[in-house]
Amino acid sequence: MSTWDEADPPAPPPTGPLRAVVAALRGVLLILWLVLAIAIYLPLKWVQPLLGGRRPRYAIMRLWARGSLRLIGLRRIVHGTPPPDGAALVANHSSWLDIMAFCSIGRTVFVAKSEVADWPAIGWCARMMDAMFVERRSSAAARQKLEMAERLAQGQQLLFFPEGTSTDGQRVLPFKSPLFAAFADMESGIKIQPVAAIYVPAPHLPATFYGWWGDMSLGGSLWTLLAHSYGGTLHLSFAPAVEAADFAGRKELARHCGEQVRAHWALHSPAGQAITIS
Repeated sequence: MSTWDEADPPAPPPTGPLRAVVAALRGVLLILWLVLAIAIYLPLKWVQPLLGGRRPRYAIMRLWARGSLRLIGLRRIVHGTPPPDGAALVANHSSWLDIMAFCSIGRTVFVAKSEVADWPAIGWCARMMDAMFVERRSSAAARQKLEMAERLAQGQQLLFFPEGTSTDGQRVLPFKSPLFAAFADMESGIKIQPVAAIYVPAPHLPATFYGWWGDMSLGGSLWTLLAHSYGGTLHLSFAPAVEAADFAGRKELARHCGEQVRAHWALHSPAGQAITIS
C-alpha cells in the first residue's frame, strides 16, 4: 500500500508544554490499553481454534479499536447496515487510523501486499490480526483466490482498499479494477459491501488533519494526533451489499463500488463532495 504524496501535508499545529504533557499521558494510556488487549487476545488466538469459532478474540479486537479511537479523540458514528459475516468490504483509504476504524465494526481482516509481512512491528501486528498477504505474481492468483474463499467461508470480513494508496482524506481516488477480478470466480452469494470512512476534525483543525502522507513517520503522526486530536468524528457509512454476478465484469463492479463510496463519503463530509480524480 502506497501513501499520499500528491500535495504538501499541512503543517502540524504548534505543540506547547501543556499539550505535550497531555499527549504523553494519552500516549501512555494508549500503550497500556494495547498491552491489555494483546494480553487477552493472544491466549484466545492460540486456544480458540481448539475450541472452535473465533468470535471472542474478534470481540477483543473491536473493543481495543473502539477504545483506541476514543483515546485518540475520535467519536465513531456508524451509518447503514454493517456487513454480515463472510462478506468482503471495499473502502476508501485515508490513514493508518483506518486499522482502528475498520477493526471496530466486526470480524475484519485486512488484505495487504506481501511486503507488509516483513515490516518491523507492523508486520507482526498484521499477522497477529490474521491479515491476508497477497502477491502480485500471476502464479499466486489461484492459491490466493482459494484462501480468500476459505476465509470468507469462515466468517471473516475481508477488507480491501482498491485505491491502492492513502489520501489527504478529502478525496476518493478511482478504484483499481484488477482487485475485483478475484470475486468473479467465487461462488455466487458472496457479498461485496462498499463502505466510506470519513474523518471530520474539530473546527480549529485543517480538513486534511487525519490524512496520511508518504513522508510522514508513524511516530510523528501519532504524536500530532495525541496532542491535537480532540472533538473529531469518524463516520463509517455502509452502502448496500452487492454480488459480483450482478455486474457484467470487474470494471463495472469496481465502478459501482467506487461510486457508492463517493456518494456515502459526500453524505457525511463537511465539504459535501469528495474530490474525484479520473
